Amino acid sequence: MNENPQIKFSWRAPLRPYKKQSSLILKFYLTVALLLSLIVFFFGDKILIIPIWALVFIFYVLTITPPPEVENKITTFGIDAAGVTLRWEMLSHFYFGKRFGFYTLTVVSQSPYFYHLYLVVPTEEMKKKLITILSSHLLYQETPQKTITDKMLDWISSIIPNEEGSSTKTDLQAVSERLRQASL
Repeated sequence: MNENPQIKFSWRAPLRPYKKQSSLILKFYLTVALLLSLIVFFFGDKILIIPIWALVFIFYVLTITPPPEVENKITTFGIDAAGVTLRWEMLSHFYFGKRFGFYTLTVVSQSPYFYHLYLVVPTEEMKKKLITILSSHLLYQETPQKTITDKMLDWISSIIPNEEGSSTKTDLQAVSERLRQASL
């Protein structure tokens, strides 16, 4: 087998973290969209109903469609992920998060753009190996500074009900508790 000597490490992983959701999540999306649509219809500009339902469609598609598996590579020149290559000179730092049971590697570019590259890391061993390899080129942040987008995503994921092992009444109580905690 003829291996490329410029590739330091490569792995195959889903394009984004994914967890198959039940119909409860879809009902939750529809209920929130219907409630917002009614509020907008009676008290606001009716044209805002279109983006609300467009977002519901996007959530629906991302919920039912599993992501494709892509090849991620770390080379002597930079990172190649799903056909996008970023050179080491353009990159600033990296950190790990966890979403849907997967570790996510986030690589941030230099200013002024602060482009974020998100890669799924399937195992703990792979995460440790990536820390070792990437630390020789980039700064590793154990606790990253969260952007406003990251904070909004964390808040939204905290109010979405978890469908595993509980009844609808318990889920509604959990959602109301999450909303109460998020508003504090």
